[in-house]
Amino acid sequence: MSNLNLDQIRSFLAVLDSGSFTAAAGVLGVRQSTVSGHIARLEQALDRPLLMRDTHRVAATPDGQAMIGFARDLLEAHDRLRAFFSPSGLRGRIRLGVSEDYTLSALAQVLARFADRHPSVDLQLTVGLSRTLYQGYDAGELDVIFCKRRRGDPRGELAWAEELIWAGRPGSLPDPALPVPLILYPPPSMTRALALDALEAAGRSWRIACTSGSLMGLRAAVEAGLGFAPHSARVMPPGLAPIPKSAGLPAIGEVEFVVLGSGHQHPIATALKETILASTAELQAVPEP
Repeated sequence: MSNLNLDQIRSFLAVLDSGSFTAAAGVLGVRQSTVSGHIARLEQALDRPLLMRDTHRVAATPDGQAMIGFARDLLEAHDRLRAFFSPSGLRGRIRLGVSEDYTLSALAQVLARFADRHPSVDLQLTVGLSRTLYQGYDAGELDVIFCKRRRGDPRGELAWAEELIWAGRPGSLPDPALPVPLILYPPPSMTRALALDALEAAGRSWRIACTSGSLMGLRAAVEAGLGFAPHSARVMPPGLAPIPKSAGLPAIGEVEFVVLGSGHQHPIATALKETILASTAELQAVPEP
C-alpha cells in the first residue's frame, strides 16, 4: 500500500460530509476535477473502492465506512500536531487553572515552552484546589484545568493516575489508642475527602491537626511532626517518610490527574492541552532536591 496523502483524505471526508463532489470542491476551495482525482488516487493507494456514485447521491462502500473513522483520526492527529508545534498564528487569551499539587513540578518549564511557541497568547494562571478549579471551569471562568479528576465526572483527558499513601516525619508512627492527627488541605479538597472517607470506612478516629491551602505548608507541618498527611506514593520529598502498612492506617486509593479544556472550538485551549499532555513524563519527574 502506498503512503496516504492528507489532502486526498480531506477530499474523501468532504465528499461524504457535503453529499457530492461539487459541494466538496466548494468547501475545500478547489476544482471538482481535483476532488475526483484525490478520491481516485486514494482508492488506488488502498486498492479498495471507497465511494459508490450514481446520478443522485454519493455513499460510502463498506470499506469506505471503515475508512471514515481512520480518516478523521488521522486529520485530528495532524491538526493537533500542527497546533502543538506551531510557533505562531494563535492569538488571544487562555485562562488556565492548575491544582496546587503541581506547584513544585516542572510546570513552570512546560508553560514557558508554550509561551515561547505562542508569543501572541496571553496566558492567565490560577492555582487552587481541584474542586475549586472545576467550579471555575463550569462557571466559564477558566478555559483549561489541570487537576485531579472529580468523582463521578467522566470529563477530561487522563494524564496519569497515582496512589496516595500516608506520610509523616521520619520515625513517627500514629498511636493506635489516639485519634490520628491529620494534616490536610481545607475543604473542598479531593485529597482531604479521600483520606477522611478511608478513615471513616475503617472506623478509625481522627482529628485535624493542621489545615493549609499550600503544599509547602502541608509539608512543613508534616516535617514538624504535627501529624500525618496523604501524599503521592510516586515521590516522597526529603523530611517526609511513608508510613508502613503495619501502622494500621487504611489505604487511601488512587487519584487520577486530568486535563479538561474547552474543546476544538477553542484552538488555544487545544494547543495548551496538547502541550500539557505531551509533557506528562516531565511533570511526573522527581524534582531535584
